[in-house]
Amino acid sequence: MAILTRRRFLCASLAALAGGYGYARLLEPGWLEIAHVELPLRKLPDAFAGLTIAQLSDLHFGPLVPLSYIESAVDAANEMNADLIVITGDNVSRIDHGEPDMLVQSLSRLRAPLGVHAILGNHDWWAGARVVNEAIRRAGVNVLSNQHVTLSRGGRTLYLAGLDDVWMGKHDLAAALSGIPANGFVIALVHEPDYADFVANDSRVVLQLSGHAHGGQVRVPFYGHVWCPPWGRKYPGGLFRINDLTLYTNRGVGMVSWQVRFACRPEVTLFTLTPGD
Repeated sequence: MAILTRRRFLCASLAALAGGYGYARLLEPGWLEIAHVELPLRKLPDAFAGLTIAQLSDLHFGPLVPLSYIESAVDAANEMNADLIVITGDNVSRIDHGEPDMLVQSLSRLRAPLGVHAILGNHDWWAGARVVNEAIRRAGVNVLSNQHVTLSRGGRTLYLAGLDDVWMGKHDLAAALSGIPANGFVIALVHEPDYADFVANDSRVVLQLSGHAHGGQVRVPFYGHVWCPPWGRKYPGGLFRINDLTLYTNRGVGMVSWQVRFACRPEVTLFTLTPGD
């Protein structure tokens, strides 16, 4: 039997660390997960039973995200043949290396019968909200800034509301919901998931779709995420229920701070809405 010497242990540990870093740096960031989530929702109008929504989030066009990663995510969203596509913020990390034009090139390929709708996130504001907004609109994508749109199907109505960024203090939930009747069915796009605690106070909003936290981006087995940003620490990734509100936090496509992902693959999500509680 071989004796585990201090030197062998050190070599094995270094090899494991190198292998783990190689996986987190080279493999997982581009290993896109196609998530399928069925969402039973209260008071869903009958005509919208079976509605499908594809969610993209946190593309982060910029230095840490190769264009190929984003193009793969756009292809995946199109292949879902969803009724509706939503993009929940942080479209860029910078705008001074051609990112706005790349944003137009990629997002203009998205297609959905009920449209493609987006909101801005904190990184969009830090990089230059006006330029990002203009680029998204040039791509043919509708930007919702404290506004809502009415979606009709089978003679019934659903409202899609989009908030501007919470962290930057640009959000106005009252404005986004203004004019929606008390019995309206609202899906809200909110970049920062933790704002769900406030959204849940309005019974018209049944579903909130968010991003921002990247699921933590790096998760340690038996521990969880290492770090999440403000407004993304309580609900960092996955499905949550806050009172009568259903929240889903998408892990996003891109990365920030470190060009690594570990136990937290990038994600494009397809939701299927069904009636229920």
